[in-house]
Parts: sequence; C-alpha cells; structure tokens
Amino acid sequence: MSTMLRQFAASLILTILATLGVGIVLGPGAAVTTLILIAIEVAFSFDNAVINAKILERMSNVWRRLFLTLGMLIAIVGMRLIFPILIVSVTAKLGWQRVVDLALNKPDQYAHFLEAAHVTISAFGGGFLLVLVLFFFLDHERELVWLDKIERPLQRLGGAIWLAPAIAAVLIGLTAALSKQPGPVLKAGLAGVLLYTIIHAVIETLGRLTGNDKVGTYTGWGAATAFIYLEVLDASFSFDGVLGAFAITNIVPIIAIGLGVGALWVRSLTLYMVKNGTLAAYRYLEHGAHYAILVLVLALLVSIFVNIPDAVTGIAGLGVIGASLIASREANAHRGKA
Repeated sequence: MSTMLRQFAASLILTILATLGVGIVLGPGAAVTTLILIAIEVAFSFDNAVINAKILERMSNVWRRLFLTLGMLIAIVGMRLIFPILIVSVTAKLGWQRVVDLALNKPDQYAHFLEAAHVTISAFGGGFLLVLVLFFFLDHERELVWLDKIERPLQRLGGAIWLAPAIAAVLIGLTAALSKQPGPVLKAGLAGVLLYTIIHAVIETLGRLTGNDKVGTYTGWGAATAFIYLEVLDASFSFDGVLGAFAITNIVPIIAIGLGVGALWVRSLTLYMVKNGTLAAYRYLEHGAHYAILVLVLALLVSIFVNIPDAVTGIAGLGVIGASLIASREANAHRGKA
C-alpha cells in the first residue's frame, strides 16, 4: 500500500489542487465536472497504460522520468489543448488566433468545428491503432496466446511485415468507400496506417542495430524513437476522449485540466505496472489491452457512420481487460496447483 501511495502521490496531489483551483475560480459544479473528466480519462485509457508499460519496460530510468515530465507536458498542453485547436484551424481553415478566441470565448462554436473534424480524426486514429492491433495478433513468434481459437489462425497468417499495414489499408479503403466523405476518410486513415508502420519499423530496426543494451533496454536513438512512439500513441488514444469531453462540458480550460490530470494518472499507472511487473504477473493483460484497443478501433470507424456513445466503448473495453485479468489469475492459480 505504501508503495502504491508513493507511486500515485503526485497524481493525487495534482488532482486535489486542480479540483480546488477549478472550484474556487469556476464554482463547485465545475470542480465536480473536472473530477468526472479525470475519471473518464483514466477508465478509458487503461489499455493505453498497458501498451505504454510494455514499451516502458525496455526504457532506462532516465527515459522513464522523461516520459513522466516532458511527456506529461506534451500530453496536457500539446494533445489536450494545442492539438484540438490545430485540428480546428486546419479543417475549418481558420487562423490560429481566431480558433483560440473561439475556444476561450465561444466554446459552442469551437465544439461545432471540432465535431466537424470528427470524421478525419476517427479515420486517422482508427487506422493508426488498427495497425498496432494487427501487428500484435499477426505476430507468429509470440508464444503466449489467450483466446486460442482466434489468435492461432491469425498467427499462422503472420510473418511478413507488410501484411498488417496492408490489411489495415484495405479495411480503411472499404470504410472510405462506404462513407459520405471518402476522400478525407481515405487520406486520414492511410496517414494513420503509414505513420504507425514507419514508427514500428524504425523502432524494430534501431532496436536490432544500435538501440538495445545487453539486457534488451532501449538506449540512444532506439529510446528516443520509442519515446516519440509513446507520445504519438497517446495522441491516438486521446482523440476520442477530447471529442467526448464536449458532451460533458464545453468549457475548454476544464476539459484540458480534467483530461490532463487524467493523463497523469495514466502515466503513474504505467510506471506502477512497470515497477511491479504487472504484465508478467497477469499474463493475459497485454492480450486484453489489444482486444480493448480493437473495440476502440471499431468504435472509431463505426462512428464515421453513426454516433457511438463513449460509455459503450469504455465499458466494453474495460470488460475485456477485466476478463483478461480474471483469466490471468485463474491461469496463475492453476500453475500453482500444478
């Protein structure tokens, strides 16, 4: 318990300070809204924390601290505040100052422009995360499987590095062909597919050549690329949360604070899992996280056609992760008896 308190102390203190600050400036109702946004960000980003932990396990303490400091600044200021403004500026063809003015003084109009970019955002995030999932399930060298009847046939298809992005590109193409905005969907979706493929290839190449030390820890350019990968991954997971936050409030500073503090909790959770060997103790947790990401991918792509409530996506994802935790504990108990 003391270890857990130390690990989450910074997140807890920042949550208290942020809630009190918002309550003093904007009132008790805004403080409650902030807490709701923090809780939603943590609940919906658990799968993100698991995937982050897998990468962070192979990074040195220096890079882990950088992930929690500089990475946190990027997550709060960059992805939860600046990036949505950039999206609105590009898609609505408005000047940066005009968009900032809308965000601060006319949040309803700002939310409308951001919602108008929903199709592009969903296609990009869906394409990026789809390749991530396919690389995992098509990995023929992965020994541990959870759902054998699903994962073994997919593994037998794997082997070629081009297969995962090729399948993703075909699925994005089909989605674009069926949508009302085929051009934007295709361009954004393929951009997501290409970006993840490039980052994945760079990490793997640097890892084999110069990026690993004797115990398999990322160093040098390998660590730098892995750090960039974590930030881009966080961005892909944050898209849907930023859009969904406007269903709760249209006050941009509250959204940035709530989601930003939630992102700090996710990072603290990631480090906790790394330090305590959670992925090793719960063998199917990584599988559950990838199935949960697949749920998110489906929700993102389907949302191009119909509205999908965030609660449905979040509950489904948490349900899959919960099932993987239970299966892991049962497997550990069976091994103990054996």
